Amino acid sequence: MSPNAFAYLALLVWPVASFAMFRFMGPRHGLLACIIGGYLLLPPLPTSFELPALPSLNKHTIPAFSALVICLALFLPVKDLLPRGPMARVLLGACFLSSLVTLVLNMDPLLWGSFWVTGMRIPEVVPNTLALLAELLPFLLGRALLKGEAGLREFLWAIAIATFAYSFPMLVEVRLSPQINTWVYGFFQHDFGQMMRGSGFRPIVFLYHGLWVAFLTATAILAAATIVRSGSRKAVFALFLVVWLLAVLVLCKSMASLIYALLGLPVILLFSPRMQINLAAIIAVLLLFYPALRYSGVIPTDYMVQTAERVSADRAQSLEFRFDNEDSLLARAMERPLFGWGGWGRNQIREADSGRITSVTDGLWVILIGVNGIVGYIAKMGLLCLPILLTWRRRKQSVPPLAAGGMLILAINLVDMIPNATLTPLTWLAAGALLSWAEQPSASQGMAPVPARPLLPVVLGGAPRGGIRTVL
Repeated sequence: MSPNAFAYLALLVWPVASFAMFRFMGPRHGLLACIIGGYLLLPPLPTSFELPALPSLNKHTIPAFSALVICLALFLPVKDLLPRGPMARVLLGACFLSSLVTLVLNMDPLLWGSFWVTGMRIPEVVPNTLALLAELLPFLLGRALLKGEAGLREFLWAIAIATFAYSFPMLVEVRLSPQINTWVYGFFQHDFGQMMRGSGFRPIVFLYHGLWVAFLTATAILAAATIVRSGSRKAVFALFLVVWLLAVLVLCKSMASLIYALLGLPVILLFSPRMQINLAAIIAVLLLFYPALRYSGVIPTDYMVQTAERVSADRAQSLEFRFDNEDSLLARAMERPLFGWGGWGRNQIREADSGRITSVTDGLWVILIGVNGIVGYIAKMGLLCLPILLTWRRRKQSVPPLAAGGMLILAINLVDMIPNATLTPLTWLAAGALLSWAEQPSASQGMAPVPARPLLPVVLGGAPRGGIRTVL
């Protein structure tokens, strides 16, 4: 089945809807509604408009470009889009420069028997650059608009409440099977068999896979828990969201996301902000060096498979297949290590005679290292890790629970990029908002230091008099 007319109409109408969001909700709420709403509600691929010299116009690029045009026309000068710190500017420039160099170095066609893949071409510079810009726009706009206490708090509330609303169609699909995208947009966006688990179903709604929905739910749980820990006057409602979404997450039937939520909750609610920042920083550093650790054999993959075998033979077999597949893709990437193989599936493993793809690219890290090489990987992952590392540098100052919890949530998303490609506009939006806080000269600017409060008084009585007030 192919997308129906309503699917394309939804994409066409989104810029107009975005203008209304910004006009009536203001810049911060408008940005959150435009980016988060587009990600959750617009039809997934293959629904897109393909125009000459432009990137694919789809559920990611249309909200990003709409937000950019509206913000530049109504709220922001262009200079405010650029990060303040030199390291962020260097990494941002490296993203675009490495993309260009990757294209120039991969203009040769590749042959497998009678099958060939075309080389990249100079005319692709413009659409590739615009596609990269669209990917990074939530990061740049989030940094520019979601500033200080209000910006971080509103982002966390937006994720928690949007996922709460999304949980109702999710529950419909748990009960009736994943059909909403078919009912609304006329097609099913993935392999239906992968949405079946045991005797039930995983919800997918308008996202690309049930794993994406489950990870969104885990993120929302941790966002609501961060609000509780921060001493919000709406802590009781935030705690209700934690409990509700945790029950929904169990129904999503994703073990990884459930583990993220169950491990992240006690860390956010009980650990000090400084310990949360230290943990997030460790994760960020490990992610930056993960390809090198895998390539050198430091990661104990054999031991991990043996451990999984004690739990489930099927899970152990799946894990072993994933590791073997990643080893092959990583070896392929190291044939062009600095700037990768570029697009058009040139990074894939193929049969020598037919050219049929035999590899499966799941984890974002192995996709980036294969397509963009080490330079592109460090540039893009460096932008995501930078807010955490900048905050860790001033860990001896008082870091408020909102910032510490946000950094930990971002770090957990980094962890999930090892097995999955869950780099979404929401990830970039979070990284931008957190970078805005991390760029402040001291913790006292943009967000007053807040001592960690015991959980029980916060939930029962709200914030003490004079504490942080919620914006929502």
